[in-house]
Amino acid sequence: MQSYSWFSKTMVFLLFLCMHSKINSKRMFIKDFEVRWSDVDANRHLANSAYINFMSHTRMAYLMQLGFDHKVMAEHKIGPVVFYEHMYYFKEVFPGKPVKVSLEVAGMSEDGCFFEFHHNFYDSKGKNVAHCEMMGAWISLETRQLTPLSGELLERFMQEDKADNFRILTKADTRKFAKRPKDL
Repeated sequence: MQSYSWFSKTMVFLLFLCMHSKINSKRMFIKDFEVRWSDVDANRHLANSAYINFMSHTRMAYLMQLGFDHKVMAEHKIGPVVFYEHMYYFKEVFPGKPVKVSLEVAGMSEDGCFFEFHHNFYDSKGKNVAHCEMMGAWISLETRQLTPLSGELLERFMQEDKADNFRILTKADTRKFAKRPKDL
């Protein structure tokens, strides 16, 4: 009887994963991570810097899947930059259990210069333990100025599925928090 219960729970969980991946497969990119000792802070839970590193790794894996590898970016002389990453923590993450980090394209300017990605962190049971909203842009590696994506690269992004709350970004969206440098 106990093995049947385990089997039933396993089948329900696998069915849930299949259904969940079908629902999200069109709009959500997911990367798996193992929480290492080096990812843990003094409180023995996942460090803030590890969240940032996991998201960065997820973004680069997503871009590489789109064909934006280092070679292509070098050929086009562009690179991605981050304007901000706003983190929201819901539950602690501890070593010994894997986490999944998702990426959804939540916004993009018409010329592809600006982009907004939303990340969610999920524990081994699929519970959402953290959320991040990040905005960034592309820069020219020659001029160090913001630059739109070229036609071919822009087309790759435009063909990707977007988040349900996707929006077209403008320069004003990048300034909505009105933060300015304050020199000493």
